[in-house]
Amino acid sequence: MKTMSGSSVMVGIDVASAHVDGACLGAALPAELAHVSNDADGHSALADALAKLRPGLVLMEATGGYEAALACTLQAAGLRVAVINPRMARDFARAMQRLAKTDRIDAATLAAFAAVLAQRPDCERFVRPLSEPEQQDLAALVTRRRQLVAMQLSERQRLRLARPVTRPSIDALLEAIARQLDDVDAEMVSHVEQHHAMMAKLLQSVAGIGRVAAATLIAELPELGRLNRRQICALVGVAP
Repeated sequence: MKTMSGSSVMVGIDVASAHVDGACLGAALPAELAHVSNDADGHSALADALAKLRPGLVLMEATGGYEAALACTLQAAGLRVAVINPRMARDFARAMQRLAKTDRIDAATLAAFAAVLAQRPDCERFVRPLSEPEQQDLAALVTRRRQLVAMQLSERQRLRLARPVTRPSIDALLEAIARQLDDVDAEMVSHVEQHHAMMAKLLQSVAGIGRVAAATLIAELPELGRLNRRQICALVGVAP
């Protein structure tokens, strides 16, 4: 079945921190490219292979930024890429009886979802536009903030079990991380005010979304710029 894009080939990509799994409907993905590293070499190899298949849609979940670089590489290769809220993928998998409560969504399920999504008249609102440099800078700040929060959590856990002789070292590191978080938060807010002020105001009009959450959403969901308030609520998974 051909879609509105004119292609019957659909691709699902399951993105993890270290690797990427791919699956195709309507064509065969070379076995060596069904599992590649989540780095520039893996992205380039996958983009070259998919460009030859000319899929109608490449679908992946938002995975906290792990998918961002791959999405940009695929877009630069001329591919239509949709990055969706994980909740949508899980709802689809449950409806297709492909998912237990704690199962991970696999690439084949995402490819099947791509075939359904590509038939929708509003499919284009899920297709991610190529990120502008300002968007990529904000995404880098969001990623750095996430790294700092993870470091902070690790050090706090160490502090709970630390002996007195090591506590000063951990406390000093926690103070340094807190300062870095303050700096990154300030940089994020400044960046958003300079480049995305109207979108940030719209997002913060939704209950539960503050300045940091708005910056994160703008960084990881560039398609927000084409949506109205109700559509944004649906996309980010909150009630309008």
